[in-house]
Amino acid sequence: MKILKIVGRLIWWGVFWVVVFGALWCCWIYQQIRKGEMRDYAWSASAIAVFGAAEYNGRPSPVLRARLEHALDLYKDGLAPVIVTLGGGRDPQFSEGEVGRDYLLAHGVPDRHIIAETDSQNTEQSVQALARIAAANHFQRIIVVSDGTHLFRIRELCLAQGLDVLPSPRYVGQPIGSWEQAQRYAHEIASYALWRLHLH
Repeated sequence: MKILKIVGRLIWWGVFWVVVFGALWCCWIYQQIRKGEMRDYAWSASAIAVFGAAEYNGRPSPVLRARLEHALDLYKDGLAPVIVTLGGGRDPQFSEGEVGRDYLLAHGVPDRHIIAETDSQNTEQSVQALARIAAANHFQRIIVVSDGTHLFRIRELCLAQGLDVLPSPRYVGQPIGSWEQAQRYAHEIASYALWRLHLH
């Protein structure tokens, strides 16, 4: 009985410290996401990479359009000569990368200054595709554009691929509700933690 009590206490304390450590780690991830959300590191680079978001029958969703508009501003400011649009998606007719390319073409960016990646299905695959594109085109530094809450994870994934990136959050138009914001944070915290633990 004494042995069982000792084992039970050890298990209880083990679970307790795992929970404490997990909570502290999640708080640290949250702080990193907040930092990435509030700072724009855009500077002179070889290319601008726009991470995909939903498209609706060949048209960019408001989120994707905001990311593309931000990339356009950076391009027009002369910060990089090439824009890479990333993303496949579930639509059998259109991809996020394709829709992004078409949007940029319609707004005056020459086709030779656009590279569309159309196969990746998630952030990690998009980063892997970006690494291949960067190697093929000898890109030294890349401005990465997405939502602010997304950029910490993108930066970490890019660093793991050996990419030198400058995170630049897209402009937020309408204020986001607290519940939706909490969901975004929870998604990014969980996604980053699972990637770090190799459980994705």
